[in-house]
Amino acid sequence: MRLIPAVSLILSLGASEVLAQDWSHWRGPNFDGSSGATGLPDSFSKSENVRWNSKLPGPGASTPILLGDSIFLTCIDEDAGALLAVCLDRESGEEKWVDAAGSGYQPGGKGTATQLHNRSNYASPSAVAAGDRAVFFFGNGDLVCYSLDGEREWDRNLQKDFGDFAFQWTFSASPTIFEGQLFIPVLQRNEPANDLGEEGAESFLLALDLETGKTNYRHVRPSKAVKESLESYATVIPHEGADRKELLIVGGDVITGHDPATGTELWRWGTWNEGHREAWWRLVPSPVIGAGVALACGPKGAPVCAVKLGGKGTLDDNQIAWKSGGRRDPVTTDVPTPLFYNGAFFVLSDLRNALTRVNASSGEHEWSISLPKDHKWRSSPTGADGRIWIMDHGGNVMVVDAEKGDVLHRATMGEEDSDLIRASIVAVGNSLFIRTDSRLYRISSQE
Repeated sequence: MRLIPAVSLILSLGASEVLAQDWSHWRGPNFDGSSGATGLPDSFSKSENVRWNSKLPGPGASTPILLGDSIFLTCIDEDAGALLAVCLDRESGEEKWVDAAGSGYQPGGKGTATQLHNRSNYASPSAVAAGDRAVFFFGNGDLVCYSLDGEREWDRNLQKDFGDFAFQWTFSASPTIFEGQLFIPVLQRNEPANDLGEEGAESFLLALDLETGKTNYRHVRPSKAVKESLESYATVIPHEGADRKELLIVGGDVITGHDPATGTELWRWGTWNEGHREAWWRLVPSPVIGAGVALACGPKGAPVCAVKLGGKGTLDDNQIAWKSGGRRDPVTTDVPTPLFYNGAFFVLSDLRNALTRVNASSGEHEWSISLPKDHKWRSSPTGADGRIWIMDHGGNVMVVDAEKGDVLHRATMGEEDSDLIRASIVAVGNSLFIRTDSRLYRISSQE
C-alpha cells in the first residue's frame, strides 16, 4: 500500500465516547436514511460544538461510512491524478491510513484519471463496510477491498471485466453488503453514450464474494426503456420481509425485487414513464422502504410511486398504494433519495426546493416547507433525534423538526466557493459527521 502524506488535524476536542452505532452503508444502518442517534446538538457552526475538524486530501461526493473506530471516505488527489481510499479515526479525526486505490483506468482513453465529466468525479460512490472489511468503489470501475487496518485484500476493475460503462454521466452507484455478498447494479444503455460502451450492452446485477472479490453471479436485468432512460445511478437496497429476503433495484423505467442468493427476479412494477415515451429519464434516487411499501421516484418531475411489497411476477397498478401528483407536486425528486423516519416518508425535492413529510400509508402531505434557492438540494436527507438534517450544494445545513416542520437551525459549513457538495449528513451516537469539499466535521454537544 502506498501511503499519502497525513491528513492534517485542525481541531480536536472532548473526551472519549462509547461508539453506540455505526453507519456502514450509504443510507445508514436501516438502509433508509434514519438513525437512532440521540443527544445531537441544538446549534452548531464551523466553530460551535465542533468535536474535531479534519482537512481531507481532496474532494469527493461520497458520504462518510463509519464502522467501529474508523471512518471511510473516497477522495481524489487532483494534482497527483489519484483515486484515494481514506480511513480516519472516529474519536480524533486523525488519519489512520490512505491508499492510492485507483488503477488509472480511463474508459476509452477519455477524461482524466479522476473524472470523466466536470459535474462529478470518480470519488462519488460511498464505501461500504462490514465485519473486518471495507470496500471502496470508484466511478471508473475500480473496486478495492481492504482490511480495517488498510491492507489491500483484493481489487478488480468492473469495466475491464465486463466492458466499458455506457452512461451519459459518471456512474456512481454505491456498493451494498448483504447476507455476506457484495452487490453492485450496472443499469446502463444498450448503445454507446459519449462514444463509451458497446452496442447491445446489457444491464445487470452483480454479486461478488466479499472475501475474495470473485463473481458469484451476473444477473441480466432487461428493460423496455430506451437511450438515457435505461441508465440508473441508484444503489441496491435490501429488504427482509415476513417470508423472504430481497434486493430492490430501480432504473430502466421499472422497480424490481431480486433473490439475493441467485439474482432471480421475484417481481417488477413499472412504469412512471408511460409508453416509455421519454428517452432521457436517467434515474438517480434509490428506493426507500417503509410501512410495507417501497418508493420508486420517477425523474425530472415525474411522480413518486409507493409500491406494495410482497408481490410476485409482473405487478399491475393495483399494487400501487399511492402516487404523488407529479410535476406541480412538491413530492417529486430528481436526485435526492427520500428518507423513512418515525413512520413517515420525507421527500426532499431539488426541483421544487421543498421538503415534505408524507403519510406512509396514504401519500397525504402532512407538512411541506419551502427551501432557499441559492444552491441545489441534492444530498439525501437524514432523520435522527426527532429532526431532519439536509444540506445543499453550498454546504448550507438546515435542521427541521420532524413532526411539525419547523426550521430549528441553519448553519453554513461549506467554503465560500462551494457549489457541488453532495455528501449526506451522518448521525451516529451523539454526533453529526458533515463532509464539505475539503473537510470533515464531527459535531457534538460539548459536555
